[in-house]
Amino acid sequence: MSSLNLDDFTDLIERPDGGVRRDAEARRERLIVPPGSLGRLDDLGEWLAAAQGSVPVRPVERPRVLLFAGDHGIAELGVSARPAGSAELLVRAILEGASPVAVLARRLGVPVRIVDMALDCDPETLPEEVVRHRVRRGSGRIDIEDALTLEEAEAAFRAGVALADEEADSGTDLVVLGDVSVGGTTAASVLVAALCGTDASVVTGRGGLAIDDLAWMRKCAAIRDALRRARPVLGDQLQLLATVGGADLAAMTGFLLQAAVRKLPVVLDGVVVGACALVAQRIAFRAPDWWLAGHNSGEPGQAKALDRMALEPLLEQGVTVGEGAGALLALPLVQAAAALAAELPEKPEADEKPEE
Repeated sequence: MSSLNLDDFTDLIERPDGGVRRDAEARRERLIVPPGSLGRLDDLGEWLAAAQGSVPVRPVERPRVLLFAGDHGIAELGVSARPAGSAELLVRAILEGASPVAVLARRLGVPVRIVDMALDCDPETLPEEVVRHRVRRGSGRIDIEDALTLEEAEAAFRAGVALADEEADSGTDLVVLGDVSVGGTTAASVLVAALCGTDASVVTGRGGLAIDDLAWMRKCAAIRDALRRARPVLGDQLQLLATVGGADLAAMTGFLLQAAVRKLPVVLDGVVVGACALVAQRIAFRAPDWWLAGHNSGEPGQAKALDRMALEPLLEQGVTVGEGAGALLALPLVQAAAALAAELPEKPEADEKPEE
């Protein structure tokens, strides 16, 4: 039995301040540009104002990219274009500045933090700040065994909660959340299918490197088999993460919930983060009010998850590389919305009519 009471999050998470949002909407009506002329930037600015509890909205000055890393045993079945157990190579590329997210973050001046939850490598091969939260080496093959023990799932979830507190306490004002995994989209698709009550074929995508038809069929079969194991534990979200998730997914779920508790806005990346967000929504229905969908990755599981949470992607650029890159592309849009909402002048007041 877990000592973690997930029901507490329902009471702890409040919605962004509705009164502040109405004040932001009223201010928007007074700006010199016509209402609606800035499209979704208006909505973004008002959402940020409500999340910050501030009118005018404050600029987003201390964003951070946070990536949870892990290897998934299901990759042994050839469901990914990358070899099983190779997520360490992706992590190294980011640390060395040689990956898309590293290039974008460097250009935008945004720090990147990587958290190893279940990489299949010796922890001594990576920096201490990367590996200090690791729960285990790799996650189980979810078509025939649990990804984690319940104790490991709880440890990973609590690590995510602690990281949300660390970011909030350090002054981070927005998090771009992503994953670095091999086999992670398969586990994520199982979670989405289980929570949305759909079949494996509806949520099975081709991953970041576009697997071929044979690999897609293997992936679909693996999701189908794992889905049979997921359905009996749908009522217990922590057990669900232990059964068919993984340490990285459990940690992201904990992070998303505690970020909402701490009123820390989060931009979601692809299907893996979307699946964790869907689990978090099942735990606390108000949590998605603190999240933005950064982009459409093209994965059917992501589309299903975002539709269930009523989140509309900010960008449609066809980015499938993962690692938070697509969501990071949306950051300048969010920052632009904040700047426009705060810095555009209001219309001059009409001259008062003289008294008769």
